[in-house]
Amino acid sequence: MRSVHLRVALALGLFMTVGSGPAWAWGGAGHRIISQTALKSLPAELPAFLKTPEAVFMVGELGREPDRSRDAGQPHDADLDPGHFLDLDDQGATLGGDPVSAMPADREAYERSLLGHGASLSKAGYLYYTILDGYQQLAKDFAWWRLETAALKSMPPGDQKRFTQADLQLRQALILRDLGWWSHFVGDASQPMHLSIHYNGWGPFPNPDGFTSAKIHVPYEGPYVAAAVSEAAVAAALPALRVCPDPVRTCLAHYLAKTHDQVVPLYRLWGASGFKPGDPAPQAFTTARIAAGAAALRDLIVKAWRDSEEGAVGYPPIRVRDAEAGAPVPFAVIHGDD
Repeated sequence: MRSVHLRVALALGLFMTVGSGPAWAWGGAGHRIISQTALKSLPAELPAFLKTPEAVFMVGELGREPDRSRDAGQPHDADLDPGHFLDLDDQGATLGGDPVSAMPADREAYERSLLGHGASLSKAGYLYYTILDGYQQLAKDFAWWRLETAALKSMPPGDQKRFTQADLQLRQALILRDLGWWSHFVGDASQPMHLSIHYNGWGPFPNPDGFTSAKIHVPYEGPYVAAAVSEAAVAAALPALRVCPDPVRTCLAHYLAKTHDQVVPLYRLWGASGFKPGDPAPQAFTTARIAAGAAALRDLIVKAWRDSEEGAVGYPPIRVRDAEAGAPVPFAVIHGDD
């Protein structure tokens, strides 16, 4: 989400924008499609509660929420807005000079890198870390869910079992909330202009191909998507499940780099047609971008689920794998011993 005050009109298939400045990513239609398509395509190994119609609806609506919270005030907006994008140059490096394949360990180290090159978090964005943080939270959520589910299998009737059952229901609600919010940012990372210094028109950079410098960000990701992209078309274009076997940092860097590769193709298409609804080339391109976001979200959810099996929760830590193999889970780990 980049704070803007733009009016966008769609008339006779042509877009008109008023105002200037950076923008936020995929509109409500795009985010709903990404979040809902991902959940609908989860494999059978994932818990059933994630695939109910109610869960699909909830995650689809929560996928819009980070944009709906804009203009809440400061420091809220200044803290949240840069989490929606990562400005990469034409070589795929951050404004701190780091290739996306070698991002610093955390936001603090990344900020030092930016400051050393005269840039800042607010200008450069930190979408990579927003997604990484949300992934780690989801894996921890899954670890708690698995531990409590395992504990209930051998827990006798009584107050402790009733508490654990209620806590497990709360954990499911938290998973849907955390997943829905996080899904927004995974979706943002499939929009090429969210991974580029050319985030709203080509801007004041070398431009031998004469790409537009018009403010195309909002017209593209909002009204155009709503008019030209359908959930059915995205589902048909969805790649098969492919859970990246590498550490999540490597998987995430690969996803962002592939999106960045689509910046120039997007601008070429815009120059050729202006992205008029009904033109098949930009429609196919945009459908593929939305499908890439849904596939990345689905694949990362599955990866977080599988990673959670190797996790540990509570204090002293209880390994999820041990609990699922029948090791006893002290009630104090679930309830807290204060």
